[in-house]
Amino acid sequence: MTAEMLLASDFATLPALIRAHAAERGGKLALVSATATMDYATLDNAMDSVAAALQRDDVAQRACVAICATPSIDYATVFLGALRAGCAATPLSPSATGESIAAMIRDSGAPVLFVDATTLALLDGQSLSATVINLDSPGYNAWLAPAATRPAHVVISPDDPFNVIYSSGTTGTPKGIVQSHAMRWAHIHRNAGAGFGEAVTMIATPLYSNTTLVSFLPTLGWGGTAVIMPKFDARQFLELAAAHRATHAMLVPVQYSRIMAVPDFDHFDLSAFRFKTCTSAPFSAALKADVVARWPGLLVEYYGMTEGGGTTILVANAHPDKLHSVGVPVEGHDIRLIDDDGNEVAPGSMGEVVGRSPAMMTGYHGRSDATQAAEWFDAGGRRFIRHGDIGRFDEDGFLILMDRKKDLIISGGFNIYPSDLEAVLARHPDVADCTVVGVPSEAWGETPVGFYVARDGAAGSDAILAWANERLGKTQRLSALHPAKELPRSAIGKVLKRELRDQLAGAAA
Repeated sequence: MTAEMLLASDFATLPALIRAHAAERGGKLALVSATATMDYATLDNAMDSVAAALQRDDVAQRACVAICATPSIDYATVFLGALRAGCAATPLSPSATGESIAAMIRDSGAPVLFVDATTLALLDGQSLSATVINLDSPGYNAWLAPAATRPAHVVISPDDPFNVIYSSGTTGTPKGIVQSHAMRWAHIHRNAGAGFGEAVTMIATPLYSNTTLVSFLPTLGWGGTAVIMPKFDARQFLELAAAHRATHAMLVPVQYSRIMAVPDFDHFDLSAFRFKTCTSAPFSAALKADVVARWPGLLVEYYGMTEGGGTTILVANAHPDKLHSVGVPVEGHDIRLIDDDGNEVAPGSMGEVVGRSPAMMTGYHGRSDATQAAEWFDAGGRRFIRHGDIGRFDEDGFLILMDRKKDLIISGGFNIYPSDLEAVLARHPDVADCTVVGVPSEAWGETPVGFYVARDGAAGSDAILAWANERLGKTQRLSALHPAKELPRSAIGKVLKRELRDQLAGAAA
């Protein structure tokens, strides 16, 4: 089948699409890094070598193949080769502790783990249940099946696991989120109008993140080129984007903030850009407006979650009056709001977001209890996934997020949404970054406490605290405000509020 026929079918796999692209335009660049490039023909052969080696080592179809390393072309080849063998790619965060990585490997049951030198050192002393292969050593090339070796053909069904992605672990033990080939096919297929076939896509977030995969996979599925950054740096991003005439990028809000703050941003030639996307963390209306004004091409914000559920889309250029929202549900996605008892709320009211779509996880790996807790069923028995966010729809059907349900602060019986307080703090000219968390209070049950990163020459925290509290409602006022050199964030830009709460608890002990 040609790539065009596959893309027009009801279901196709990414390995089959890459095979078709290799046959039709094998010399086109598929992967680019700072030190190497790989065209589609070479990628297709490399995937065969990985798949054949896994089969030689009796790694069963549907088994997890774990990868924990810095993004690179070899990393991408192992990920894609595992898929060709019918295995579930299982990318793990190299920023986790060695103990946590070992626990995720045990949970996944992966018989093989691919690492780089940095991760290998991190795992020193850990008892591992998997065979370890170091991508940075000659042993990796020795492990690969000889060039031109074809793996045994495997039949991949829509329900087969494509990947297992582990949650960040910021709220407890990481859970393995199982996503099927059908779900990933939906991600590729629904991007028919995004121009990924001729895309040069900047990959500037880690390959273990779903945020990255929702642009990386369509790029390869449609036959585009992925430019892989091992580590994000705002100036280097601009240099690479200009040099490669990048057309697409998926970035998280903190990356947009750092890029737009580069003093000579306007001197970089970004005129080739057609499609920039954002997801994974709150994206301020002011920052969206700045990106729209100064960076060519569309800016599209997606709201969703790794587990699936529903997705909303905001084309920021087309809706300058809706930048405070996350847009409207994608066609075919059903998003509703429910109360604490599981009942749908009245129109215009706030509620917990639940969503349903063709792109939903199968469940959490080996965790049926956690899977059930994440599900909600409507009166017709249709399955939805709880997003964990609180929001409301405006009169035009745009979804406005209030906060994470778990971050809601209940102080003296009043609901306080940290995002409301953060929006006020962020307006102070001396505040470069900020967040608000709830901490225990004998008087109120919980009380809001702020953290902020100061700009140079900033006023003291007492002055900023007084300024903010003058602008907050009586029940919202911050009980304290703490300066910080930087806020702890995950690799995709989410503020790790649990770490801040733990800091306060440790200081009070």
